[in-house]
Amino acid sequence: MITSLFCDDCIDLRDKPALEKIFSETKFDAVIHFAGLKAVGESVKEPLRYYNNNLIGTISLLEVMAAHGCKKLVFSSSATVYGWPKEVPCTEEFPIGAVNPYGRTKLFIEEICRDIYQSDSEWKIILLRYFNPVGAHPSGYIGEDPRGIPNNLMPFVQQVAVGRRPALTVYGNDYCTKDGTGVRDYIHVVDLADGHIAALQKLDDAKIGCEVYNLGTGKGTSVLEMVAAFENASGKKIPLVIAGRRPGDAEVVYASTKKAEAELNWKAKFGIDEMCRDQWNWASKNPYGYESQENSN
Repeated sequence: MITSLFCDDCIDLRDKPALEKIFSETKFDAVIHFAGLKAVGESVKEPLRYYNNNLIGTISLLEVMAAHGCKKLVFSSSATVYGWPKEVPCTEEFPIGAVNPYGRTKLFIEEICRDIYQSDSEWKIILLRYFNPVGAHPSGYIGEDPRGIPNNLMPFVQQVAVGRRPALTVYGNDYCTKDGTGVRDYIHVVDLADGHIAALQKLDDAKIGCEVYNLGTGKGTSVLEMVAAFENASGKKIPLVIAGRRPGDAEVVYASTKKAEAELNWKAKFGIDEMCRDQWNWASKNPYGYESQENSN
């Protein structure tokens, strides 16, 4: 049985007294740790902000968890820990070595988790290396609504499609790929959510210590292929501006998902057509995100 808590007021994980208060008021069986800054380009410009937020926040959380006897954790890691892989697909056994501060925070947290387990075998930890989550809930009621200028491809594409931005900037069209643009493994957010449920269930396995799983589709899709799929789903033309490569970006990264399929009994069900369909359903109903919902009430 996994206990969950939805707080009316968000807290900063670095605020240890506030975190202590939450854990003293409710007994938790496990924690899913999503909290963190997550933009590659921003992390290159503001590395100290990323190290301070992501690392100190995680250490605070782990200390409070240990103090309250909650030693089951699912951590939101990232495919950025693979850096610029020399081959694909990436397996969990690949060498890890992130090439930007954001990725290094994920890598360092993974190492912290491994060290914690080595020091105390009561811990059960699953590190989920996300690839590129996109899409929205099929209902159109839940979707991605980033504040300010989006740092990821698909939120930017959807904002161009609804008229909030004039064009999509494509960073780099001279990579050694089929169309010159970067290739990533995009995963539907619903598949990603199912992966977390599978990971929580796996924490009940007596053999689990600190384990790593990729969550992706196992297929690479270029930026231009993803844009074309979104244009098809939305019926909208996405104007493009070609710019230079973005610091810290890898050329081609996609997952091997064999381990998750075998050990978590999990496999992604949706492809890029479904991802774009559901993301456009959300965007067309909520062109200004959750703000448009509030204004309509």
